Formats: sequence, structure tokens, C-alpha cells
Amino acid sequence: MYNFGRKAAVAGLLLSGLAAPALAADIAEPPVVEAPAPMAPVYEEADYGGWYIRGDLGYRKSNMDSPEYVLPFGQVGRFDTHELKGGFSVGGGVGYQVTKYFRTDLTLDYWSKTKFNGGTSGFCGTGLPCTSTDTSSYSALLLLANAYVDIGTWHGITPYVGAGIGGANLKWNSLINTDPDGEFEHEGHSSWRFAYALMAGASYCLTDTTKLDVGYRFSHINGGRMFGYRAGGGPGFDDGINTHEVRAGLRYQFGGRSDCAPPPPVYVPEPEPEPVYTK
Repeated sequence: MYNFGRKAAVAGLLLSGLAAPALAADIAEPPVVEAPAPMAPVYEEADYGGWYIRGDLGYRKSNMDSPEYVLPFGQVGRFDTHELKGGFSVGGGVGYQVTKYFRTDLTLDYWSKTKFNGGTSGFCGTGLPCTSTDTSSYSALLLLANAYVDIGTWHGITPYVGAGIGGANLKWNSLINTDPDGEFEHEGHSSWRFAYALMAGASYCLTDTTKLDVGYRFSHINGGRMFGYRAGGGPGFDDGINTHEVRAGLRYQFGGRSDCAPPPPVYVPEPEPEPVYTK
């Protein structure tokens, strides 16, 4: 009896040792503690676009080929000398920033009076050869529909190129012709003509919505009548005016997002981290 009881106790100890791993396996795993996902700012491409207004001042220098005029018996004469002085311009417009890189606007500019000086040669009333001096001036309204490509913005500076098409109301004042026979006035002529322009320049961000715009514009106005008939001569015609202009102005955008303003941060969570198990 004693040996049997002793053997039973040993067997019980062995069985309890074997059951211990099984019981440990039934114990619940420790809880998973996940680190909080940090929120990182991710800057997304903003939607650009909006209306803007503009105002510009400029100085221009014009040139043209020698004007022509009709002589008494139908012959065509040309000015021996001619020159156009410089002049100023002032204008404004309204436009729309379609994308970050493309915009359009409609502009109207007034060109101040530009003096014309010329000279002709021929025969005076005495039948002797003589020369004359001729003076006049012109002013214009230039209406253009324009499109621009904004190349990109670096440190607030945005270079651009553009082109425009439209019309100009060119007004010639009276031509005063002076020769040994006296002074004669040829009435000036005004007309609408086809015009186009090519532009290049750069803008600079002054504020989030206001830009300083400095650039160059070449414009061409088609030819037309310059002055009328008087004292055995006329009418006269110019063959078109080419203008080189330096301009500076301000643009104010009051709709959409300007490329002068930084895009707003959009917070996007980072990918979920791997689970972290505590001991």
C-alpha cells in the first residue's frame, strides 16, 4: 500500500508538469498597443483661377514707312523725310486667370498725341522747284483681346509671353503744309483699323492678390487715310504704324487663388504603423 501510494504521487506530479504548458497556452495574449498615427501636412496643388483687373502706364516710340499722297494729275508722291516722336499711354482691363499657367484679358489703352514731322519737294505756284515742311499728330484708342502664358513663379517673379488681336481707332489731326506759297491745312482723318500685339514681361508679387507687372509690347496698326485734299494735293495715306512700348502697371486678383499665395496645407494621415506588442 505504501509503495502504491508513493507511485501515485509521483505520477500525479508528472502529469501536472505536462499540463502546465497546455494551461499556459490557454492564457490570453497580451493586448496590442498601437502608436497614434501622426498627422503630417501635405501640400496639394491648389485650384487656380479667378477674375482680375489691371491698370497700366507706358511710353512708346512709333515708326512707319514713308506716307503717300495723291498729286493733282493722279500721280502718287511720297514724303522725302518723316519722323514720329514718342508718346505716352494709359490703359486698363479686366481678365481671368484660367489656370496657374494661362490667363486672358481684354484691354483698352489710350495713346496720347504723337507728333509727326515731314518734308516734301515739288514745284510751287511760280513753277520753280521748292520744298515744304509738314506737321501733324495722331492719337489712338487700342482695344485688344489678349492671351498669356505664365511660365512659372520663382521667388515671387513670374515671366510671361502673350499675344493680342483687336482694333484701333486712329485719329490723325490736320496736316499743316508750309511752303513758299504759304500755309495750307489738310483735314485729318479718323478710322478704325485692324491691330495686333505681341508681349513679354514679368510680374512680381506685392501681396497675395496684387502684382507689379513690367513688360514690353510690340503693336501694329494697319494703314489707312491720313489727311484729305487741299490746294492741289491729297488725300494722303499712311501704310501702317509699328509701335514699341515699355509698360508698367498693377494687377489685382479678386477671385480664385493667386499664385502669390501659398497653397493651404491639407493634413493627410500617414500609413498605419505596425502593431506594437507589450511584454
